[in-house]
Amino acid sequence: MEMPKATDEDKERFRSIVPEHPDVAIKPMFGNLGAFVNGNMFAGLFGPTIGVKLAEADRQELEGTERTVPFGPPERPMGGYTGLPEVWNAEGDGDDARARAWAEKAYAHVSALPPKTPKAPTAPKAAASGTAASRGGRR
Repeated sequence: MEMPKATDEDKERFRSIVPEHPDVAIKPMFGNLGAFVNGNMFAGLFGPTIGVKLAEADRQELEGTERTVPFGPPERPMGGYTGLPEVWNAEGDGDDARARAWAEKAYAHVSALPPKTPKAPTAPKAAASGTAASRGGRR
């Protein structure tokens, strides 16, 4: 699976579309970016494509009225995310306003979800030793 890298221009556009709330964190992800609230991603960048996680009714509205695209690798798109129309990437400020409005809806939806609890670090496995005691045997 090839992972497209976002250009600096793609990253700049993504940052301009993500809502400016104090609880929003934008983090690098595999050469792309993700926008998070309470530890949950609400928008992401995959190459030039911006994906948003919407409430079901909003997702149906967006996908029913616009030429959305799958978000993520073609062979395995990310479930629950809708890619904003790629034509918006080239059409200018009016489409950036629409993209910002959908990113704001995604933020509102995901910020209402329970915060993601960080995974507890796992203890490192003990190194196997060649002694009889470590194998459970007696000497």
